[in-house]
Amino acid sequence: MFRDMRRIKQLLSKQDTEAVLARRTSGVLAVSGDDGYPYAVPLSYVYENGKFFFHCALTGHKLDAVAHNSKVSFCVIDKDTIVPEKFTTHFRSVIAFGTMRVVTDENEKRAALEKIADKYSPDESNESREKEISGALNRVCILELAVEHMTGKEAIELVNA
Repeated sequence: MFRDMRRIKQLLSKQDTEAVLARRTSGVLAVSGDDGYPYAVPLSYVYENGKFFFHCALTGHKLDAVAHNSKVSFCVIDKDTIVPEKFTTHFRSVIAFGTMRVVTDENEKRAALEKIADKYSPDESNESREKEISGALNRVCILELAVEHMTGKEAIELVNA
């Protein structure tokens, strides 16, 4: 169903791929948008146990696209160093494919928001985070991307280093 990576020597291990996802804070979600045009949008995320979680507004292009076609991809860039004298780029990135769903269960939404708060506001007090989450619970949408296929890849120069 999913293509094998052509340059298999550049494939990151599952552990290295997940390390990229843990240290980065944003990526680009690609969906099938209006009139067959792709729609790609940068988003903050949390990744855990084969799933990405995103928060967004209650309405919009992204939600309309997901309602029409739940198959999506998500890309996170870890490294992008241009090496002009070699006419190349030393890169490291992750691409995931899967299906997206809107999380409707309040307990699941709360759990996702707690994960997001843990990642993006780790130094805030539990009281402060709980206040923010409780206030946002009915004002935000949570999306869950269940990963069906994911690969990490890096430039051959990084593999050989």
